[in-house]
Amino acid sequence: MVEKGDASLIKRMKRAVAISTAAAAFAVFGTYSAVAQTDGTAVAPPAADAPPPGLSEGVVAIVNDNVISTYDLRQRVLLLMVTAGVRPTPENIPQVQQEALRSLIDEHLEVQEIKREEKEQKFEILATDQEVQGELTRMAKGNRMTADQLLAALAKAGVGADTLKEQIRAQMSWERWVQGRYGGSRMKIGQDQVNSVIRNLEAEASKPQYEVNEIFIDATRAGGIPQATEGAKQLIGQMQQGAPFAAVARQFSSAPTAANGGDAGWETATALQPEVRDAIAQIRVGQLSQPIVAHDGVWIILVRDKRAGSDSEIVQLKQAAISLPTDAPAADLAAANAKLLKLKSQITSCASVETDAAKVDGVVAGDLGQADVKDLAPSFQEAIKTLKVDQVSDPVRTGAGLHLIILCGRHQSGMTMPTHDEIESRIQDQQLSMISRRMLRDLRSSATIETR
Repeated sequence: MVEKGDASLIKRMKRAVAISTAAAAFAVFGTYSAVAQTDGTAVAPPAADAPPPGLSEGVVAIVNDNVISTYDLRQRVLLLMVTAGVRPTPENIPQVQQEALRSLIDEHLEVQEIKREEKEQKFEILATDQEVQGELTRMAKGNRMTADQLLAALAKAGVGADTLKEQIRAQMSWERWVQGRYGGSRMKIGQDQVNSVIRNLEAEASKPQYEVNEIFIDATRAGGIPQATEGAKQLIGQMQQGAPFAAVARQFSSAPTAANGGDAGWETATALQPEVRDAIAQIRVGQLSQPIVAHDGVWIILVRDKRAGSDSEIVQLKQAAISLPTDAPAADLAAANAKLLKLKSQITSCASVETDAAKVDGVVAGDLGQADVKDLAPSFQEAIKTLKVDQVSDPVRTGAGLHLIILCGRHQSGMTMPTHDEIESRIQDQQLSMISRRMLRDLRSSATIETR
């Protein structure tokens, strides 16, 4: 049948703009060679000379003018199983085949679009053989192997070198093109966006938190909720037999966290989907959930850790101070106050405090470090109550003198706040991923895809 924008083929962009996905996936290749699983069993690779059942030689799909052969599909199935640590069974082979075919179709569309852009823009975008070899060498090094050793290990599982290399080429090229067209200086992340993330993190910090890994099976891609649920059950069975969660997530999850092996980090219950929120409180640390059915698909959750929220607030402070005895004359106090108010207007950030203070006679600046707000002197607590990061208080009188207090950071106890650069990078990655998925969706909708 010929379909334009087949709905079952238009939802996949699991490696979006992160070539690290492919490299990380191969970190589990050892499960096919010498690494025993947690239950003491070893995972065996699929036989090199045994094609998955149900495939005959020929053409399985045509993407515009490009052919995907049964050999291509068989090779991708083997590669997917090796990298995901999945045992081939009659029950899971159809699911793996479907996932492998979707990936191949996506990569054909990506490469076709890149070649069109190369022709139009008259410059090279596709990764060269040398660049592909460089990435392959880096991947192998991460597994304490040479590139030749990695390819030899794959060959033992029946995977040809070109299968991996062409996957790497497509991923590198697509990432390069999306990043080059929309990333870098072209993508402006506003301070208001960063501040919004910080405010949300601070607001959630006092609530119970869960460190989770997640896999999401998209019901649209799977053909419906029953199919997604059955697929989730098969994946749970594979992971219970030793398949690494992260590797399975990279290959099968439709969540944005797939590129990170499903690692969603620390989440509060309110940040989770309602169906997951209801189930997660019942999942013990280290336990894998059963399929959690949501309105648009099925979730698999691994709870790595839990922690109670805390109302204890930790602040990072600096000060600029003038030493004054408790019985200092009113004129001296007024002069010091005026001097500090003038300095306050000159301090632009926490990082500039020492430099700015050094320009004013009699003022000494220093780092007060981190402290729990409740442990501060009442006058300091009051001074910083409404301050935002990098803001400076009015002069505060103590028995030692007169102080400006600068707020350099604020977070709840037990919570490590990401840096400004980390938050900005996260926002950019999310936006690039969204752009990449949208571009691939548009390519699918305008493509002629024939499956056989």
